[in-house]
Amino acid sequence: MSVFPSLRRLAVPRLRRSLSSLAVVAAVRQDSITWTQAPLTVVHPAAGDGTLFHVSIDVSDSPDLAGSFTVPGQYLQLRVPEAPKPAFLAIASPPSTASSKGVFEFLIKKVPGSTAELLCEMRSGDVVELSAVMGKGFDVDQFSPPEAVSTVFIFATGSGSGRRSPIRSLIESGFSADKRSDVKLFYGARNLQRMAYQDRFRDWESSGVRIVPVLSQPDDKWSGERGYVQAVFSRVKQILNPSFTGAVLCGHNQMMEDVTSALVADGVSKDKILKNF
Repeated sequence: MSVFPSLRRLAVPRLRRSLSSLAVVAAVRQDSITWTQAPLTVVHPAAGDGTLFHVSIDVSDSPDLAGSFTVPGQYLQLRVPEAPKPAFLAIASPPSTASSKGVFEFLIKKVPGSTAELLCEMRSGDVVELSAVMGKGFDVDQFSPPEAVSTVFIFATGSGSGRRSPIRSLIESGFSADKRSDVKLFYGARNLQRMAYQDRFRDWESSGVRIVPVLSQPDDKWSGERGYVQAVFSRVKQILNPSFTGAVLCGHNQMMEDVTSALVADGVSKDKILKNF
């Protein structure tokens, strides 16, 4: 008689026990997170087609949480009632807003069936739960002093909390853009209706950041750059001195891979190509 059936009978319960153990470990890790309750203060559309929302959360009663946000590009987890799992959200506002006003601001993409969708349907005064602030953010010390990195290219594509939000935080935190000779933001979106932060472009420009909007599916009236950010950058880039050049990338993986390859091929150091994840 073969021993294999009995071995299979032994193996299946062991496998089930192993899977159950992994599930328990995952639950324990989730439960080990310290959650802080905080009320919403703002929930309103950020784009013309209703897919993006500005969300502000009052963390003034949690000074330790507010003070832990120190570097643009950092993120946290957020839980809402009835959501099956938390959402990872990059903080859109600069750290100074948290320290001076006790507020975290976010740009949220409303994805059907997600925690983000539930968040976008909440109202001012509703309470959510926040984890501790996480991540290393953008190490802009790599760009100091300004004369050592006189050219900085910034790239933002996609939509929602993990893609464009960190770029706003970076620009409004200030990284001496006005003291550099060339700072450009290649800002990609499907169309103008999905391009958040247009109301901030003038302030960003006045701080020393030249904005290059790139639309992948524009209407016939659009006269600016068309296509994908990485393709536009490859066509217009002029890297005169790679040792004085840095970059900040935030968005789709393919864009980040393509831009990184182009920069490295032109001699830009990987240490000066910053990503927040």
